[in-house]
Amino acid sequence: MTAPFPTATITGYPRIGARRELKRALESFWSGRIDADDFSRSVHTLRIETYHRLAGLGLREDYAIPASYSHYDHVLDTALTVGLIPSSSTGSDFDLTEYFALARGTASTPPLEMTKWFDTNYHYLVPELADDTAFTAHPQHLLALVAEAEAAGHRVRPVLVGPLTLLALTKPAPGTTTRPLDRLDELTAVYREIIGSLAVAGVDWIQFDEPALVADIPGTSDEELAEAARHTYSALSATEVRPRLFVTAPYGSLRAGLNGLAGSGIDALGVDISSATRAVDPQYVQRLRTQVPDHVRLVAGIIDGRNIWADDLRTSLDVLRELNRETVSVSTSTSLLHVPYTVEQETALPVDVASWLSFAEEKVTEVEALAAAITEAPEARAAAFERADRARRTRSESARVHNDAVLARTEAAAAHTGFRTDFATRHAAQQTLGIPELPTTTIGSFPQTPEVRRARADHRSGRIDDTDYTALMKDEIDRVVGLQEELGLDVVVHGEPERNDMVQYFAENLDGFATTDNGWVQSYGSRCTRPPILFGDVSRPNPITVEWSAYTAQQTSRTVKGMLTGPVTILAWSFVRDDVPLRESADQIALALADEVLDLEAAGIGVIQVDEPALRELLPLRESDRADYLDWSVRSFRLVAAQVSPRTQIHTHLCYSEFGEIIDAINALDADVTSIEAARSRMEVLDDIAEYGFEREIGPGVYDIHSPRVPAVPELVELIEAALRHVPADRLWINPDCGLKTRGYPEVRAALANLVAARDEVLTTRADRGRGDHALVGAGQPPR
Repeated sequence: MTAPFPTATITGYPRIGARRELKRALESFWSGRIDADDFSRSVHTLRIETYHRLAGLGLREDYAIPASYSHYDHVLDTALTVGLIPSSSTGSDFDLTEYFALARGTASTPPLEMTKWFDTNYHYLVPELADDTAFTAHPQHLLALVAEAEAAGHRVRPVLVGPLTLLALTKPAPGTTTRPLDRLDELTAVYREIIGSLAVAGVDWIQFDEPALVADIPGTSDEELAEAARHTYSALSATEVRPRLFVTAPYGSLRAGLNGLAGSGIDALGVDISSATRAVDPQYVQRLRTQVPDHVRLVAGIIDGRNIWADDLRTSLDVLRELNRETVSVSTSTSLLHVPYTVEQETALPVDVASWLSFAEEKVTEVEALAAAITEAPEARAAAFERADRARRTRSESARVHNDAVLARTEAAAAHTGFRTDFATRHAAQQTLGIPELPTTTIGSFPQTPEVRRARADHRSGRIDDTDYTALMKDEIDRVVGLQEELGLDVVVHGEPERNDMVQYFAENLDGFATTDNGWVQSYGSRCTRPPILFGDVSRPNPITVEWSAYTAQQTSRTVKGMLTGPVTILAWSFVRDDVPLRESADQIALALADEVLDLEAAGIGVIQVDEPALRELLPLRESDRADYLDWSVRSFRLVAAQVSPRTQIHTHLCYSEFGEIIDAINALDADVTSIEAARSRMEVLDDIAEYGFEREIGPGVYDIHSPRVPAVPELVELIEAALRHVPADRLWINPDCGLKTRGYPEVRAALANLVAARDEVLTTRADRGRGDHALVGAGQPPR
């Protein structure tokens, strides 16, 4: 008999391990310290311990736990499972050599392009689809996950990215004549084969994640996507022997696609009805009540899977009752991939702040408490409801949260546009900096050696004092500056050895933030971050970066670039307040950073980079919601540098930006120099730049730092020449894609040496061409 859908569930869970066990296993395998068998044993243990823990937290029903584990990325996993990326693997797991070559590249092949997963800080690998790709079913690893869990006493739910979302995120390969979505029927046939294999193995439920259904997909209308969803899931539902189908639509509300998807024959529908989504779409709960048939199990994602505040359980219970359904399950709005494991590990957090929080484990208990309140009574989990009431009350009353001086300053700046002066005036004034044609620089950070990390840890624990710590950091700055001078970089940075993370470092030095010791969240692969917690009004009590930048300027005659993280990125990579608008918090952070910029300028730093790699990350998934966000995000960036002299050159850096999608906003930032990631996409973003007529200086990255491979000089020359076809030489900078923190010094030295050599080769070639032009002109021929 088929198992019923569980009353309490989650749609995904952190996969790095509470102590980053996956990170250690990955990096040990990549470095050769363990072999494939050791790696497999490590991740097997991690998965089984996760299932045991989730069952202990209350997810005891069959199929309450999703099998959402991935070695590196769930999009890559699904693409291999359906043959969108051809695979030679025939075993119970992916071929690890092939798998990690796709994710990280090799010495001879680049990795897959990587970009942000919807409006989150998670990065997925972008598949490419060629006309001759033949989709094929490879369900082996799903079957292995199911069997592994069952042997340990758990019936878990296999998870795949749904076919619409997979194709919506896929790029056409060069020379392809059709859109990926045009091949939906072919792909659906392979999904049918996969679910048939799972049914034969005794699986009762399978989960398909379809976040594309809550977003605006370029080149595809809402109506087209809605009809594709109805058609696809009608076909999957018609599979003769199949598990029951659970389709999720996280990160927002279903609009045009709700009716068709709900009526397609699927057995359960997971929806995001978190407070954040209800604020954007107040009628969503009403539409769900009237448009989802009673025979479809509604899985109400009411516990916020993306933020860390304790849920208001009484309000959530009222919303669940408003659905007015006999059959409803309680879940998370999204996968819990986006939050840390547990607050219990955070012994250093202020006690009152800690009491306001729920991480992944606490959210599971909130889900279970709401499910018990529906099936039994609110009193069934009285302690959980009392905790929620206490968190809400003490947070609203806390003197930590509100600062009258900050509120007054923010209100006074409300009408400021952030405009300095026009770019032509600034460009002329900045000629005094003496920056040459095709200048080379880096994005800011340099490799963080074990010695640097140890020095920070020793200082934090009190094993070394401020004097010794400062001396160690200055020694590292001397090393970084010396390396840049040796390699011939034109604009140097101090390397940021004192920074554990580009956002956390600033959060530790700004009032209104708290930071964690173990609040790790996966960004991609083995890369993890600890997002700070923005709980109150923000101000800067003291200068943050000035000492380090001023010291660097004393050690070199070259131009020094100061490095700050911008207000939007600090917000995007933090857990933010839900009691005030993001606009207000952005302005507060911007004004605090404006104080830092003025202090850097007063210290003689003539180039200042204000990084905004996450500008697009917070972009609402619906185009109709974007104008307001772009208005306040651009303004907050401009506030940071609004008071500086025209002689001070302001840079910014953008990651994974899909430049063309927000090019108006990037132009409105009005930075003097904008650096962007471009190497993995082979300079595709430059088409948008040329079409738009972007007039300020730009640095499209030529060295992909997310891969350990060292690009050769000819490859870099090719990229620089490609850039010069779109950007005049007097406005082009040569730089890596991003910061170098995660790389090692041997590869960084080699790659930067090649970068400078490639720039020099291009300059020489241009000079030779110029001499040839002069010779032709002297002979009476027109210049080329």
